[in-house]
Amino acid sequence: MLEVVKPGLETSIQDYPGRIGYWAQGFPPSGPMDSWSFRLANLLVGNDAGDAGLECQFVGPSLRFPRDTVIACCGADMKPTVEGAPIPMWESVAVKAGATLALSFAAAGARTYIAVAGGITTPPWLGSRSTFHKAGVGGMEGHALKAGQVVPTGAGKGKPGRRVRPEARPAIATDKRWIIEVVAGPNDDWIDEAGHKRFLETDWKLSAKSDRTGFRLEGPDWSFTAKATDKAPENGSEPSNIIDQGYPFGAINLAGQTPIILVNDGPSMGGFINPYTVPSAAFWKLAQAKPAERLRFKAVSLDEAQALRHRINTLCNDASII
Repeated sequence: MLEVVKPGLETSIQDYPGRIGYWAQGFPPSGPMDSWSFRLANLLVGNDAGDAGLECQFVGPSLRFPRDTVIACCGADMKPTVEGAPIPMWESVAVKAGATLALSFAAAGARTYIAVAGGITTPPWLGSRSTFHKAGVGGMEGHALKAGQVVPTGAGKGKPGRRVRPEARPAIATDKRWIIEVVAGPNDDWIDEAGHKRFLETDWKLSAKSDRTGFRLEGPDWSFTAKATDKAPENGSEPSNIIDQGYPFGAINLAGQTPIILVNDGPSMGGFINPYTVPSAAFWKLAQAKPAERLRFKAVSLDEAQALRHRINTLCNDASII
């Protein structure tokens, strides 16, 4: 088990790939936003890549371990320490019984992942231990960790001193600018040529009004084709309105003039158009972007997006651990 001394800012239990198959009933996948870092952390401590671990956002927790164990921290650098002594990122570390792991503010990136040998063993809900905050399901009582909670873990036998090869780690931006891949569609034909050009050539600012449901972007107005204005009244009055439709995972949902990227806890349908979709292979970048940082979007084909996904999947295995 582990004891929560300080919870950090919205530290939650997640597993990979999350809660699959229930989006039509209102339950999104959830799971880790940066699944690349998450899976590598699990592999470091000898777990299966998808076992439940902790996602820490912006400010990390302090956790006490009543028994000897092995842990790993991957993703954003929150300057982890054990009993006040710094420990390395991207490496498995032995923790003695009674010791406390403490994480601070994220220096670069936004989310850190903590894996514990044996994984976290809270009861699964609809096949997943992932926390879906807004419905209060999964994790510890359906919400972020709270001080004083005791989190159950499995009986793992991790080995300390294992490291992730540098070339297998995601390159977390330090200049506060991110290049995010996008695939056109499903409603790209509602945006005119000038609107597409403006979207792809703008440095969009990530709004502080963002969470695991949606990442709001601040930037210029969009412009539309006749399809968005000369339409039947049931499509709605605004150019970005459409008859309710299913939303793809990663959709850039155009609510009026505000683009919102629908991420891990996002809705499955609604009445706004989605001119572009962020592929799953780029979600780790969204996870590591902080509010006020800049996002520039790069159009890629479906085949290119799938190739990026394949590359990350091939790196999330034991061959990346030394």
